[in-house]
Amino acid sequence: MNKKLLKKMLEQRTKRLTQLQEQVTSGEVREADLSSVNDEIDTIIEELQGIKDELGPDSSEEEEASADEDESESRDGEEEERTDEAESKEEERSKALSQEQRDAILGSIHTGLNVRATAPKKRDEQQIRSAFANFIVGNISESEARSLGIEAGNGSVTVPEVIASDVITYAQEENLLRKYGTVNRTAGDVKFPILVKKADANVNKKERGLTDEIQESGIEFDEILLDPAEFDALATVTKKLLKMTGVPIEQIVIEELKKAYVRKETNYMFNGDDVGNENPGALAKKSVEFVPSAAVDLSAEDAGQQLYDALIELKNTPVTEIMKKGRFIINRAALTAIEKMKTKDGFPLLRPFTQAEGGIGHTLVGYPVDWTDAADKKGASDVPRLYFGDFKSFYIQDVVGALEIQKMIEQYARTNRIGFQIYNLLDGQLVYSPFEPSVFRFDIPKVTNP
Repeated sequence: MNKKLLKKMLEQRTKRLTQLQEQVTSGEVREADLSSVNDEIDTIIEELQGIKDELGPDSSEEEEASADEDESESRDGEEEERTDEAESKEEERSKALSQEQRDAILGSIHTGLNVRATAPKKRDEQQIRSAFANFIVGNISESEARSLGIEAGNGSVTVPEVIASDVITYAQEENLLRKYGTVNRTAGDVKFPILVKKADANVNKKERGLTDEIQESGIEFDEILLDPAEFDALATVTKKLLKMTGVPIEQIVIEELKKAYVRKETNYMFNGDDVGNENPGALAKKSVEFVPSAAVDLSAEDAGQQLYDALIELKNTPVTEIMKKGRFIINRAALTAIEKMKTKDGFPLLRPFTQAEGGIGHTLVGYPVDWTDAADKKGASDVPRLYFGDFKSFYIQDVVGALEIQKMIEQYARTNRIGFQIYNLLDGQLVYSPFEPSVFRFDIPKVTNP
């Protein structure tokens, strides 16, 4: 649309807002008109935003100056009119809008008169989102996608940073190891030295002679390398959904990407049991098994006290530095088992925080507790499982720019679906020295209702 026409439309809508402002100020707008006036103002503001986005920031500043001038002139005229007719309309105004309603409407009008063009960066992000989604579902060609800033080739497309950040943010909310672990975003390898042999100190009560040299005390370090592995996930969307929904395509695509990606990533970090893509540093494999000094029988009358005693042993097992930073991650079976349990003195094992912090609302033996189905024992989700330790020692490497998607239109054409093959490079491992295990795992063997 040419700028001349856009400016004319901008002038008309600005003038209408000014008219509404005059009507509200003069008391012409009654309480019965409130809903329709508010709807009209919202519509005009939305239209003004679109027009100014098209015209750009420069024209926004020019129109703002013009609007301020018009507003100033209208205020002068309004003052004269109010002075001439103040007495005759005083009673009528008292039956009209309340002061709060008038202030609210005038505030909305003021916002509309001062609408600014959206920042170019935000417009670019919206354009990238739309272009990415349209290419994925086959609405635009590969060359068109590249012209709009999308890296595409051979049927695959690199997920733009603005969308990848949405996917990763969702992963942080759903995957507790991303939430409490340590994330490194880099294109290179990430290496961690760990102590495997401690130094031995020497003690000598006598003075050393000329030939009595201090013995060497060797220490040894090993190295753990985060080596990103290839893994992929598959998401499909029906063509009917894409054709009939009123939701923008990009929202549907991104939502499906989030779900498929997080399912695969979470299993890789918690269990690491994908055939051909095993993860030796997964939480279930690398955490140290904890065995209490006395077995816990959840069917016993004093099951609450037994479990409490075992949890005290568990939280006191790590070294002091780990213990101070400790927290629990448990599965649903463990949550169900302990939720109604009490100690001998009548206090529940699961206690509420005085004030919830970071989404955590409960404590277990004084430490924050969070739960997720991802913590289930593989093949035995009814077994209560508890992890305790410092999860900051779970290191995650995100390879920058590695998240890609390949669209599969023909493969699912017979079922009227569109497939998204998601590819990424990722590694996540629990890293600690053998002398200082950072996370312990406690499985309660007997599964009964407490």
